[in-house]
Amino acid sequence: MEEKVEQRKNDYFYATIPKGSLVMEPHCTCDNPLDEKYFCEKCNKQCLCKDVLCDNETTLEYVNNLIKNSEMFKGFTAVLAPRK
Repeated sequence: MEEKVEQRKNDYFYATIPKGSLVMEPHCTCDNPLDEKYFCEKCNKQCLCKDVLCDNETTLEYVNNLIKNSEMFKGFTAVLAPRK
């Protein structure tokens, strides 16, 4: 039986903290990884990532702190979403 994958509503970053540094990988709503210009070749559209999916509680806490204290992250939202 095939597992149904929930379609995302927004473009997003997938955040991890390997080796102590925050890494945020941009993805399109279709889950396609994005290049440095945030353009999705699959959908042929320019993306805007404001949602941050975090791999664990530590990353979520770190990102929420950035959202709260950094002007650069104003308007972002973060949720816990470990990769399967």
